[in-house]
Amino acid sequence: MAEVRQQIDRLDRLLVALIAERQSYMDAAARIKPSRELVRDEARIADVLAKVAAEADRVGLSWSIAEPTWRAMMEACIAYELTTFDRLRSELNAKS
Repeated sequence: MAEVRQQIDRLDRLLVALIAERQSYMDAAARIKPSRELVRDEARIADVLAKVAAEADRVGLSWSIAEPTWRAMMEACIAYELTTFDRLRSELNAKS
């Protein structure tokens, strides 16, 4: 069991690094998008879920794990991007 837990811990470290990389793209999106209303994109959410479903199926990841995980991550990323969008626009307005 100790070895199994070590491997889970190793994978968690990798996942944290990958999610941090994903977050950096939320920062970029918040800088690029011209309006706050564009942060939440239902078509993009559906597209991401479709791609994740295909990849999950390909590698044998249960959709009962993948789907709620990605939905929660996307909601957290959208909230983060909205906060970042607002902060960046506030900073720009303060400089004006």
